[in-house]
Amino acid sequence: MVTTLRDPRRAILVLAVSIFAVAGVARADDPPQPRAETAAPAGQKGGRGSGPQSASQNSSSPAELHRLPPDSTTQQTLDLPGRTLSFAATAGSIRVFDGKGEPLADIAYTSYELGGADRATRPVTFLFNGGPGASSAWLQFGAAGPWRLPLHGEALSPSASPEVKPNADTWLDFTDLVFIDPVSTGYSRFVASGEDARKSFYSVDGDANAIALVIRRWLEKHDRLTSPKYVAGESYGGIRGPKVVRQLQLQHGVGVRGLILVSPLLDFREFTGTSLLQYVATLPSYVAVAREAKGPVTRTDLADVEAYARGEFLTDLVKGEADREAANRLADKVAELTGIDQAVSRRLAGRFDVGEFRRELDRKNGKVTGRYDGSVRGLDPYPDSSSSRFGDPSGDSLQAPLTSAAVDVLTRKLNWRPDGSYEVLNGAVEGHWDFGRGINPPQSVSELRQILATDTRLNVLVGHGLFDLATPYFGTRRVLDQLPAFATQRVKFVVYPGGHMFYSRDGSRQAFRSEVEALIRE
Repeated sequence: MVTTLRDPRRAILVLAVSIFAVAGVARADDPPQPRAETAAPAGQKGGRGSGPQSASQNSSSPAELHRLPPDSTTQQTLDLPGRTLSFAATAGSIRVFDGKGEPLADIAYTSYELGGADRATRPVTFLFNGGPGASSAWLQFGAAGPWRLPLHGEALSPSASPEVKPNADTWLDFTDLVFIDPVSTGYSRFVASGEDARKSFYSVDGDANAIALVIRRWLEKHDRLTSPKYVAGESYGGIRGPKVVRQLQLQHGVGVRGLILVSPLLDFREFTGTSLLQYVATLPSYVAVAREAKGPVTRTDLADVEAYARGEFLTDLVKGEADREAANRLADKVAELTGIDQAVSRRLAGRFDVGEFRRELDRKNGKVTGRYDGSVRGLDPYPDSSSSRFGDPSGDSLQAPLTSAAVDVLTRKLNWRPDGSYEVLNGAVEGHWDFGRGINPPQSVSELRQILATDTRLNVLVGHGLFDLATPYFGTRRVLDQLPAFATQRVKFVVYPGGHMFYSRDGSRQAFRSEVEALIRE
């Protein structure tokens, strides 16, 4: 899944960021940056040779004491309806070094490579989630990997079974898969201490540099530099993904054929505290959530709301609350569309932030609405209070079973047993993240324009869920509408019933898989 920031507006207002130079272009006053030239893998068991190491495995240095176990490669067979897939599964890590050759971090990955395929022509897709602070378990066990954990319906419970099942909708039929866990997520970890090491990774550009470096090292390590390459990112992966592709093009000599973005956030400017566009972005999803309670909803059913959001709604927003006629007209229309009490809507001038909407939509029944999936309702811990602190019933309940599922697959199926905890969603990462300094919040639209202009063969697929209140689909639609004509012809935008992890719904997951397959087979 997941995440984008727990609250993008809060993060932008509170956190400051220094943007770091790309790997290999560091300034003299920058902290050491991740370096590709001396990056060394952790070794392999049962797989191909990993090449020379820059540090002895028997070293007693602190970095060696913190090293993840040697890579483990096992042969797996997956019986699916109408087919059987035989593949090599590798759980392992790639060590990242700074410009002085000192180790910074071990980045964990899980790869699945179909047996009997021509490695030169077989596509390979690199996948990561968002956060920042989310492991790749959401995409691996929710959508694309060979095993799947149910993430919808009765599975929305911390005590739900963590047992995974063969995934009939795996992408492994048409592409090899490499799931990457950024540092401090999954089993990935720092091996260096100090503020400089953290800053090398906990920033918008530093993070993208590190992921691009790991992708290049994996390609070298597995002799896949000639394979068609794809990148897939979810949520904050919408910021990370275009930047990673750009870094691969510029710094690592690696071209990417396609970019797949799942529930992406592309531009934080949509969600700054004073931006009116945040209300435009969220309104169609608010109405989708309200209407879904009465029956199935598709994007076509929201055509009237999208037209209103682009037109009269935005016009009345711009007029401001001082224009009482416009303010009341807007508030009353929002109340009509969402079913929220008119008095509440007028009190807020029809300008509901996500937290307010989640509290007010079903407040009369003592329930709060999900953030990752607004179609999910949960009990309000303080139903009789004027204010409440509540979690996300559509996301919080998934962390326990997903963590157990990931650990079980890695340790039992793939025979890779690191010490320490598996971090499926590490909130501390977001708290220390450097989001940028100055008047312009982070965005990846510039990189998206650049990669599409640089490589006319590159195509982009963007998928969203109708009921996602974390990264509303209409915000992305508005951003994509501003791309030049040459870009829009190669960017496909699809929307499905569901939330942030829309792939948790069978029909939406299957439909999106078909779109991904079409992109890769093109």
